[in-house]
Amino acid sequence: MIIIDTIVSILKDSGFAAITWQSVVMILVSIVLMYLAIAKKFEPMLLLPIAFGMLMVNLPITGIADHPVGVFGEDGFQAGGLLYYLKLGVDLGIYPSLIFMGVGAMTDFGPLIARPSSLFLGAAAQVGIAVALIVAVALGFAPNEASSIAIIGGADGPTAIFVTNKLAPELLPAIAVAAYSYMALIPLIQPPIMKLLTTKKERAIKMEQLRTVSKTEKICFPIIVILLCVLLLPSVAPLIGFLMLGNLFKECGVVDRLSNTAQNALMNIVTIFLGVSVGAKTDAAIFLKASTLKIVLLGLMAFIFSTVGGILIGKLMCVITKGKINPLIGSAGVSAVPMAARVAQVEGQKANPSNFLLMHAMGPNVAGVIGSAVAAGILMSFFR
Repeated sequence: MIIIDTIVSILKDSGFAAITWQSVVMILVSIVLMYLAIAKKFEPMLLLPIAFGMLMVNLPITGIADHPVGVFGEDGFQAGGLLYYLKLGVDLGIYPSLIFMGVGAMTDFGPLIARPSSLFLGAAAQVGIAVALIVAVALGFAPNEASSIAIIGGADGPTAIFVTNKLAPELLPAIAVAAYSYMALIPLIQPPIMKLLTTKKERAIKMEQLRTVSKTEKICFPIIVILLCVLLLPSVAPLIGFLMLGNLFKECGVVDRLSNTAQNALMNIVTIFLGVSVGAKTDAAIFLKASTLKIVLLGLMAFIFSTVGGILIGKLMCVITKGKINPLIGSAGVSAVPMAARVAQVEGQKANPSNFLLMHAMGPNVAGVIGSAVAAGILMSFFR
């Protein structure tokens, strides 16, 4: 009898007794995301920690995301859960900027410097942001909320987090998950749009080799960009500044240890913390709302229109250059580096096995990173 009572007592105090249907739904969603990350290899570096953070925060009565109680150093103070402290890196905008530094250290801006017209493709791929902003306002979202939702169209997770924290922090769970999910699903979302908007002849176009970019140009580029962008839009200084700092580490050739750290160790650590923290924002009580579904659908629409905008300008450039530009590289104007460029490469080779578009697509791809940050600055200037 004592054993039975002990078992009953343990079960009453366990998570099984406290679990709700909302928690079950979120746990199942996290398992699906883990499946996509592991089995389908959809951006696993981000999707796996996000999914696991989602799983942990929706397990009941663990206290792993609880806020601290009382004042530190005084009697009765209780520390918060581990995820509470990890999430501060998201709430304070620390992780997105550090991620941008790692991206900058891994990115070669040479293709963009060699073909400056790639900036037009990167700019065109931000059209989804404008479309989603208008539709979100029409659906009843406040302008600051609509801006946060619209930035999903830039396909840039760190920028989406940065903007949302400034404009509509209450929407961060849905926006962060939508932004990173669509980044991971680029290989599924973009190819049908590419095939719909381009002919096989256009997809088969082989582009001429880019000119060689000098070391001096590569060193000057990040300095010029930060001067122009931050003087114009001071609010994006953390993103653009750290992006260009990382790139300067890479290109200057005198701080290899810093460059390697930013590319590898630091980038990996921050990716883990960012992913788990984003997942930990998806508490069932906050996440499972009707507005979440609207945000997810609006984000998908923004992403689709951004891809369409890039491809259409790519087709226009193809006409202007008399067939020297493959329109597929326009799809890489969304700033998911380097996944979007790889998708353009894959689709180009399907039409022409001797086609090598990767370096050509990297130009619009890195232009998209800058473009989404600039779009973020404009939105924050208007609606902050």
